[in-house]
Amino acid sequence: MKLIIADDAALLREGLVGLLERQGHEVIAQAASATELEAVVDRAMREGHAPDVVLTDVRMPPTMTDDGLETALALRSRYPQLGILVLSQYVAPAYATELFASGGPGIGVPSPDEPTGGVGYLLKDRISRVADFMRSLGIVAAGGVVVDPEVATHLLQSKRSALDALTPRELEVLELMANGLSNQQIADSLFLSGGAVAKHVANVFAKLNLGPGEENRRVRAVLAYLTERPQA
Repeated sequence: MKLIIADDAALLREGLVGLLERQGHEVIAQAASATELEAVVDRAMREGHAPDVVLTDVRMPPTMTDDGLETALALRSRYPQLGILVLSQYVAPAYATELFASGGPGIGVPSPDEPTGGVGYLLKDRISRVADFMRSLGIVAAGGVVVDPEVATHLLQSKRSALDALTPRELEVLELMANGLSNQQIADSLFLSGGAVAKHVANVFAKLNLGPGEENRRVRAVLAYLTERPQA
């Protein structure tokens, strides 16, 4: 895949470049600031070298606040097909919520009807395992969504008790959703009909107060599950 990496820490940036190139991917550009990130992405798009995923830090020049994530959101608005994977040392809840609201409808499952690229938000201290990091990158490149459990906790504090209303079967369906399975794959796994799974999913949405007008209900339901799930 083609990648653009943005981080003001040169050693980390170069380390990511080396890792990704050893895995057979192509890093087509690097950026050390949010301003530079916007410029290199715009240039790549104009020249017909669209990246599959942009990896960016949150705190970057020029202001060293949330410039990287804010720029990622601007690029996402301009190029909906662009995959975004945020790698950060901390959680920026306001922008992270907006980032996930811009994502596709499934966790790890690209939608054939939605051309939007995948999104992800991982904390840097959780990406030490290369295999897990590469899997997360692949999910985002395929149009899916990945979220660090700690990020999920920050985003969904208000939904901590919502899972109590779910039946054991609904929790089982939600767990499989969190593992990246589509409705049909859930049906196959649980030996249920597609209609039965659709009903369980609808019940999950209703009990988590995710109405039809709520953007990316599947993403938000899985975030709620990740918030409650015991962490290893």
